[in-house]
Amino acid sequence: MFFFIGKKLLLLLSAVGKISKLFIDTIKWIFKKPFDLKNIISQMVHIGYDSIPVVMLTSLFTGMVFALQTGIGLESTLKGTSTFVGGVLIIALVRELSPVLTALIIAGRIGSSIAAEIGTMQVTEQIDALKTLATNPVQYLSVPRFMALTLMMPVLVILSNFIGWAGGAFVSTFELEIPFLTYFHNSQAALKLGDIMSGLIKASFFGMIIAVIGCYKGFDTRGGAEGVGKSTISSVVISSILILVSDYFLTTFLSFAFNI
Repeated sequence: MFFFIGKKLLLLLSAVGKISKLFIDTIKWIFKKPFDLKNIISQMVHIGYDSIPVVMLTSLFTGMVFALQTGIGLESTLKGTSTFVGGVLIIALVRELSPVLTALIIAGRIGSSIAAEIGTMQVTEQIDALKTLATNPVQYLSVPRFMALTLMMPVLVILSNFIGWAGGAFVSTFELEIPFLTYFHNSQAALKLGDIMSGLIKASFFGMIIAVIGCYKGFDTRGGAEGVGKSTISSVVISSILILVSDYFLTTFLSFAFNI
């Protein structure tokens, strides 16, 4: 039993070390020439623009469901309090729902794609070919994806905030019969700059997690097509867990930093 626990602990520590090294190497290579701007923009389009439909759909119905459930709950507790649903919704979206849900969606869509793409290159020895051509794999593969995710995640979260809020406005107006101006003013009164900044910082941090884990699992792929499949699945699982765990610590730190 102790042997089994010790073996698993050593594997965990080894993985943490490799992930940390990849993160440091990626940061280091960001500032070294040549700068592959074309590849970065291509990744930004793939990660950001191509993810807009699924992010919009998710945030729209999240906002609608949250507004409906909150409005019904408030009204059943104390008559007339459902008018505050706008303020409750916007705070929940900006601080937590949009950053976390968007990150989980992107982890599933993009994180798996990164792991599969780099994993396929690893098992087909294309990464060895890059080294032979004096091209650093971290600079060529990890840096563009890392930068694209770090930059595009806040953009997707801003879009998610707006669409979720709009979905809540629709439900509040037509289902809960709350005047739109009341919904709007309650949202405006509740929202602070610190709330927005907190959500965007979380989004960038989650983007880094997705990029580093996806690239790590890709580089660490072994065993042909079966290994690629395992790397893809574990990339999504590990990214999702780290997003949820880090969210607590980020919330604690940012609440103190922005006094919210």
